Amino acid sequence: MKRILSALLLLVGAHASAAAPDIQKDNLYPKVEMQTSMGTIVVELDRTRAPITVDNFLNYVVKGEYDNTIFHRVIAGFVVQGGGVGPKMDMKKDGKTIVNESGNGLSNAVGTIAMAREGDPHSATRQFYFNVADNTKLDPSPRRWGYAVFGNIVEGLDVVQAMSEVATGHNATLNWQDVPMAPIILKTAKLLPVK
Repeated sequence: MKRILSALLLLVGAHASAAAPDIQKDNLYPKVEMQTSMGTIVVELDRTRAPITVDNFLNYVVKGEYDNTIFHRVIAGFVVQGGGVGPKMDMKKDGKTIVNESGNGLSNAVGTIAMAREGDPHSATRQFYFNVADNTKLDPSPRRWGYAVFGNIVEGLDVVQAMSEVATGHNATLNWQDVPMAPIILKTAKLLPVK
């Protein structure tokens, strides 16, 4: 019986370690390349300031969860948001919510990437946004939680700015405003190798 139990525990342990994705836990500033229908964007993430948020985002990246999604909310002079909706306006499955790491010293400045959330400050899961303006009103204050910034664009800010200027309107499927009239596709998101 002990042999069977030992073998079973080894098998479970091997399966768990094989299933764990490589998110470069020792890399404090991992980079992710996003191939979109409007061009390439590279973001550098800051694990020193937002370790939980970076790990959460990278888990979605390495599992291919962002591939073939759309940027579904675009507001000129404000944000470009994506990560949770497919091209047929299908909502992607959310993982667990994460702790809000706003107040980490990173501001919602132009060219940064941050986590979208609902009214609950700890409700972020998979959706993210790019700031296309200095949105300091999204930063925390003594009276409210902010939106957690976890990196910045190091290549392709012009691509994101162009995204922010596309025509948008109401989408009847999701009953949302600010949806691009022509879909902006996030074709792939991949974790770049450490250099």
